[in-house]
Amino acid sequence: MQHYAIRFLAVSAALFLGISCPAIARQGADPASSLPGADSPKAAQDCGVKTGASSLADESVPPEAVNTVDLDRDLKLLQRRESDLVQCITGGDLDESDEGPHGACLGELLMNFEMRHDGEPERDIPIGRLPGTSAFFYESGMTIDADGAPNAYHPENVGLDDLANAGTPGRWEGLAKDADGEPYIQGPDDPFPGFYVSETALADRSKAANDPTRYVDASRIPFIVLPGGTARQLGARPGDFAVVFNQRNGKSAYAIFGDVGPFDRIGEGSMALAENLGIRSDARNGGARRGILYLVFPGSGNGRPRPLEEIHSEGERLLLDWENSVSPGGCAVQRSTTDAEGSRGAN
Repeated sequence: MQHYAIRFLAVSAALFLGISCPAIARQGADPASSLPGADSPKAAQDCGVKTGASSLADESVPPEAVNTVDLDRDLKLLQRRESDLVQCITGGDLDESDEGPHGACLGELLMNFEMRHDGEPERDIPIGRLPGTSAFFYESGMTIDADGAPNAYHPENVGLDDLANAGTPGRWEGLAKDADGEPYIQGPDDPFPGFYVSETALADRSKAANDPTRYVDASRIPFIVLPGGTARQLGARPGDFAVVFNQRNGKSAYAIFGDVGPFDRIGEGSMALAENLGIRSDARNGGARRGILYLVFPGSGNGRPRPLEEIHSEGERLLLDWENSVSPGGCAVQRSTTDAEGSRGAN
């Protein structure tokens, strides 16, 4: 994805999630110093600095030249803007009393999502947003979801994913079921006869429950998975759009909120999303342990599946709007109106 806003998103992620102000002090590092062309921190600056592609025209670049392919020049301009934004947020008039355990550079902390493993607390994932924006984002790893793919699960466990991940008899979660709770098995006219019909939370309600094409195919459609209760708490619903960024290789992808996952896990994406991000997409053995940034736009969808073209176009539009809506005066640390320290994701 050749998009200036993606680079802005990466810098925001470092500020917002990965680099708390206390951590900077402990490490003796300035996040701005890691950016090419960055100078030493300055005094408080005007937080109205512009970022991304929208700022390029301000550097006395002829309008006709903005659209030309001069990546070196454009990137240098963008790096300077990024450096200004970093220095503004980390070097501005921040009240030290605001530096809680999660740091003063988090923007607005909406909640700490408690990740659990085998019922035991594992770690907290901060979820928040930048002032002046409605989108929330968080950093985690990525487990791989095969749900919705017509060959995801098979009675003999030869599908794309382990049948155990679809639930157990009487408590199937990844399979479409009849009124008695029995999973549907595809017939001779379906894409994969003998395989189960795998369901997703996002579905085309105009099609029958036993139609494999009713659901969002994880092998074709890039989608993210969110815990149901946490999604509702944050105002997101299946069908909303997202942008996902792999900070380890620089790849990024647009996605849709396609499925609901366990209440105690966050950081999951479809096989197609993993492919787009350069992550091993094997649902049984793939995934990434860390370094994946998720930016979600609550209320952006219509509750229905979308073709790839719309996921891309809508995601691109929302990302640009997000970049432009970062509050010019929003460098001051903010806390959610709820007790962020005690917030926990719940289903």
